[in-house]
Amino acid sequence: QLHVVESGGGLVQPGGSLTLSCAASGFTIDAFAVAWFRRVPGKEREGVSCIDQGRRERNYANSVRGRFTISLDKAKNAVILQMNDLKHEDTATYYCAADTSCATYMTIRSQGTQVTVSS
Repeated sequence: QLHVVESGGGLVQPGGSLTLSCAASGFTIDAFAVAWFRRVPGKEREGVSCIDQGRRERNYANSVRGRFTISLDKAKNAVILQMNDLKHEDTATYYCAADTSCATYMTIRSQGTQVTVSS
């Protein structure tokens, strides 16, 4: 079976950094597109970033561009989301998802991890 499991959420002060990891099992991470999404109760789910190694595609939401970086860690079979200069509005539940291409809906999804930005 194909699974992804995220880790690395937590509480951080504004301006701080966190690193999220999305580890794959049952498939090789660079054979699929992998994306990060976030959701806040009462708001629409937002696509944060996506990487598709096969298509050499890497994209970011305008709200995080220049602050977040998505990358592959092939040794760990994982996708990393490095989040810098975090803001209050980055507070959300983050989850990763994988599929054959970057898309609004991706079928292999993790449970989610909470990121809270607060002083």
